[in-house]
Amino acid sequence: MIIIGIDPGTTAIGFAALESGRPPHLLEAGLFPIAACDQSGRLAELHRAMAGLIARIKPDAVAVEKLFFAKNAKTAMTVAEARGVILLTAALARVTVYEYAPVEIKKTVAGHGGADKKAVEKMLFLTLPETRTIRARDDVFDAIAVALTCHFLEFSRFNQQGRDTKK
Repeated sequence: MIIIGIDPGTTAIGFAALESGRPPHLLEAGLFPIAACDQSGRLAELHRAMAGLIARIKPDAVAVEKLFFAKNAKTAMTVAEARGVILLTAALARVTVYEYAPVEIKKTVAGHGGADKKAVEKMLFLTLPETRTIRARDDVFDAIAVALTCHFLEFSRFNQQGRDTKK
């Protein structure tokens, strides 16, 4: 099973492609190149980048971090719009989507829902040794954690059904 993990944001959107297995293996990770200044331009660039990644990786699933409502409503709306584009792009490509709350991701990867970013990153380094050499923004590590959460929570179901689970 191949999983794309996404950490949606306002200007930086992290992604990670993970191959489920024993052990799981990180195929690639990075940030979508979003350069437009206006929101509609950023959303269009996000759609193109996401559609290109899906076409290239051919994932079985896309895992997206759920919106954590911040105090700033404008930021929350902007992230919600980006999430909408991500979800629509995956749906148009007929890829199964899983969504996880930040607390669920932290609990799955680090063992407790109140884990800080350092604890999550440490567990990523232990679970996916190839992440030790990555020098990237938190958005990238968050996307890896989202993909790994999907692996841990959904792997056994996919393993029983086989790789071709697209609707």
